[in-house]
Order: sequence, then C-alpha cells, then structure tokens
Amino acid sequence: MDLSDYRKQLDEIDEKITDLIVRRMSISEDIAKDKMKTGKRILDRAREQEKLRMVSAGAEGEFNQRAVREIFEQIMSISRKRQYQLYTDAGLLTNLPFIPVEKLADENTRVCYQGAEGSYSEAAMKKFFGKDVKNFCVETFRDAMTAIEEGSADYAVLPIENSTAGIVSQIYDLLSEFENYIVGEETIPIRHCLMGIPGTSEETIRTVYSHAQSLMQSEQFLRNHAAWQQISLANNAFAAQKVARDRDVTKAAIASEYAAEKYGLQIIRSGVNQSSSNSTRFIIIANRKIYLKDAKKISLCLELRHERGSLYHLLSHFIYNDLNMTKIESRPMEGRDWEYRFFIDFDGNLADSAVRNALRGLRDEAGNLKILGNY
Repeated sequence: MDLSDYRKQLDEIDEKITDLIVRRMSISEDIAKDKMKTGKRILDRAREQEKLRMVSAGAEGEFNQRAVREIFEQIMSISRKRQYQLYTDAGLLTNLPFIPVEKLADENTRVCYQGAEGSYSEAAMKKFFGKDVKNFCVETFRDAMTAIEEGSADYAVLPIENSTAGIVSQIYDLLSEFENYIVGEETIPIRHCLMGIPGTSEETIRTVYSHAQSLMQSEQFLRNHAAWQQISLANNAFAAQKVARDRDVTKAAIASEYAAEKYGLQIIRSGVNQSSSNSTRFIIIANRKIYLKDAKKISLCLELRHERGSLYHLLSHFIYNDLNMTKIESRPMEGRDWEYRFFIDFDGNLADSAVRNALRGLRDEAGNLKILGNY
C-alpha cells in the first residue's frame, strides 16, 4: 500500500470515531439532565479516575496506554464542559454573590491610598475619583486593606503592577488574605525625577531615597553615580517628604514631579527612569461584592492539585468558553512548600453566561477559588 491507501484507512477510522464521539456526547447530555433532577454534582472524580484506569489498561503497550488515557481525559473534560453549559442554560447554576451597580462614588465617598501626598497613588486616586474626593493616606498596603475592611474608607487605591518592574507581590498576597474586592483600575505613566532642596546638585548628593522599585527602574542612571548610597522607603513620596524635612543638600529623592511641587523641592534631573513607556497599574478595592454593569475584566485566584495536567485542564475552561485570558501569575502559599496559588485575569462580565459556565467548571475542578472582582 502507498501513502494514499494508509490515509484512506485513517479517514474511515476517523469517521467512525467521530460518530462514536457524537453518540457519547448525546448520552453525556442525558446524564446531565438526570443529574439536574437528582442534584448530583457534575464532576465525579472517583468515577473518572476508575474509568481512565480501565480504558488505558485495555490498550497494549505503555505508549498506547498513555495515548488512550490522554484522549479519554480530553473526551471527559469536554463532556463536563457541555454539562456545565446545560446547567447554565437551565438557570441551575448558583447565582454569584456580586451586585451590579451604575456608579461607585458619590459626594460622601471616602478613599484611602498608601503613601503620602504627592505619591503616584494619590495621582491615580484623583484621576479615577476626581480631585475633590474625600481622601486620606495610610502608611502600608495592609493599613489600606484594613481601612476598607473596618469601614473607615469606602475604597482603597493600591499599585499592583509596573510595566518594567513587574507585579507588586504583596498586593496579590493581601488580595487572597482579605475579603476585599477589585472594582476598578487606573494606569498612571511614571516619570521619575531626581530632586532635592534648592541648592542641591548631582555633585553635592551623597544619599538618594526612593521606593525600591523606583530605584530599580532608575538603575541605569544611578549606575553613573555608584558612590551614592541608595536607601529604599515604603513610598517615593515619603522620600520627597524626608528630603524636604531634612533640608540637607547631600540628600536627594527620586519621585514624581507632583511630589516635587507638593514639597517645594527642586528638580535636578527629569526622566531618570530608563523606560520612557513606564507606567503603573493601580487597582481600586472595596469591601463589598459589587461591580459596574459595563465591567469588562475579571480577576480570580485559585489553587491547583498536584496532579499531572491540572493547569492544562484549568486553562481549557477559558478556551472552551471562548474567553480571553490576559494574565496569569503564581504566588507561593505560606506554610506549604512548593505549592502555589494562581492569579488569573480574563476578559468578561459576571452577567455573561460563558463566564458563569467557566466559573462553575473552575470551582468544581480547582481548590479555594475566589473571585477577586469584575471591573
């Protein structure tokens, strides 16, 4: 036989496989309808594992056994997704405890941000809520999360990611720890400036203060001043505040133009960060499960079992429901060596049936899923 003969045989076999898969899916739909009546869960992990053991044992050779197992894992995964879809269409999925709202703020809204006046966080807050919003600053990220949890503020503004320095890992950890939720985001372009009190110059400086990320983002500039001592503070506005308070020409800060104006400092050099397209994304956090009706992005976190293909099967829920995943990050879990919590962003609205379908599947197949917000 030549190649065309072999291909003809494969076509005949594939046609039979297709017919069998269609028949199997039809039976799977009938099973879903039965489960709806009896209230059984869609995922029966023990049944699936036993089935996989049986079908793989029926194949000869280690390679074929593995191939059969992987194929049936996919078939059963697709069957589950179809069953979740039927549950969604029948309106049997549990309602998500998030309430859509028309707007977030009014004249009584109170907002807190981490840092000091003149920080990028304050700039992000005013850009999102307007310059007249009632506000106050706190010293740490945890203080901000606590403020909205305890009710002293309605919203908190916190940095979560910089385009050059990456994620703010502490924010991810706090999002999984606190029962607070993301309701919005704001991106601020970052242009760091070297500043000091009047009379300060690059020749007089001995010490430079800023946030650790700002120092890292200005590494190329600082490399030319290796003799300068670099001291990191919790916020670059704190750095500007300290330099203004100390009144010492040997001290300088790396912060924003806004901070220089706020604290009466002289800008010695602008744009000391190496990336001209540098920006920081801030999230708006509330203690209520709310979202704007036109929200377009969803964030969640979850844990995965230590099983082969667990991440692959998780991602398949986004593919099957035609959802665009825009980000995935992992963070180590405290007290559990080599185990990780995953943070995922994807496009969608909690009112969408495809989103609800995917979330139902993820909730059944992953551990400790938490919707962090729709915004």
